[in-house]
Amino acid sequence: MRRMRVVSLMALVMVSAPAFAQTKTAPNPPLPAPSPLPNTPAPNADLAYGAYQRGYFLSAFNEATKGAQNNDPAAMTLLGLLYASGQGVPRDDAKAAQWYKLAAAKGDRDAVFALAMFAFEGRGGNRDATEGARLLGEAAKLGHPAANYNLGLLYLQGQQFAQDFNKAAELFKVAANAGNPEAQYALAIMFKQGRGVPKDMKQAALLLARASIAGNVDAMVEFAIMQFNGEGTEKDESGAAQTFVRAARRGSPIAQNRLARILMAGRGMPADPVEAVKWHIVAKAAGAGDPELDAFAARQTQQVRDAADKAAQKWMSTLVEPKS
Repeated sequence: MRRMRVVSLMALVMVSAPAFAQTKTAPNPPLPAPSPLPNTPAPNADLAYGAYQRGYFLSAFNEATKGAQNNDPAAMTLLGLLYASGQGVPRDDAKAAQWYKLAAAKGDRDAVFALAMFAFEGRGGNRDATEGARLLGEAAKLGHPAANYNLGLLYLQGQQFAQDFNKAAELFKVAANAGNPEAQYALAIMFKQGRGVPKDMKQAALLLARASIAGNVDAMVEFAIMQFNGEGTEKDESGAAQTFVRAARRGSPIAQNRLARILMAGRGMPADPVEAVKWHIVAKAAGAGDPELDAFAARQTQQVRDAADKAAQKWMSTLVEPKS
C-alpha cells in the first residue's frame, strides 16, 4: 500500500526571474492509502520488529507468531503487515485482515488504521469508503498521526464528509504536532491561504521548514520559495538554493526548474550555464517547460549545450539521487 499524501494543495508558477510566487488555487489531491508500520511495539514484540526493520522477514514472522500466541496485539499487527506486503510469507489479504481485526479488537491503533486503508482499497473484502472513514476516525481518536492526517484530507476534499476546512486544520494540527511531515505541509498551506486557520506566513514557513527537514519534497519546494523571497522567514537566497538542490535531486520538476533559473541568474549560488541548462533539460523532460530557459540555452555555445545535454542524460538514465 502507498502512503497517503497531499500531492499539491497549491500549484506553483514562476514570475519574473528569479523571484518565485504561488497561485492561490487548491486542487483536490488524490486519496491513496499508506502502509501501516506500527510505531510503538510492545516489549515482547521487540524481537519481531527488530528483525522486520533489518529485513529478516521470515524471522520477523516467526517471532511475531510467538507474540501473537501470547495475545500481543503489536505482534498481531506485524503479522497483518507481513501478510499484506507478502514479506516472509505469500501475500494474503484475507489473513492480513484477520490479524488486523484481532489486534484492533485489543485497541491497537496501527491495526485500526491498517483496516481503514484496507477498506478504502477493497483489500480483504469489498471496497467501503464509509467504513474506511469510520475506522480512520477510530484510529485518530487513539492518537494515530497518519489517521488524523488522512481524516483531515477527507474533510479538506469533502469526501465522505461535508467539506470543512476548520475540521481539516484541527486534524492536521494533531498529526503535525506528532511529527507527521505530510500534515505539517498540508497545515502550512492552509496557513498560507488562511483556510481553516488565520493566515500566518511565519507559521506556514515554520511548518514547511519542519516538513522539509523530514524529507517532504513538496515542503522543500514551498519553503525554498519562501526563503528566496523572504516571505514569512528571513530572506536567504543561498539557503533557498541549497533547498532547491535537495528537492531537485529528489526528482521534483518544479525544484529542477527553479534551480536552473538560479544557476542561470547566479543568485544564491554562482552562475553555471552548463548546470543551468542541464537542470532545465531534466525539468523539461518531466513536463516543467520554461521559454525563458529555452532562450537562455539557445544563446549558449555548442560546447556548453553538449556538456549540459550529456550531464542531463546521465542523470535521467541513472535516476539515482546523488549524495549531498
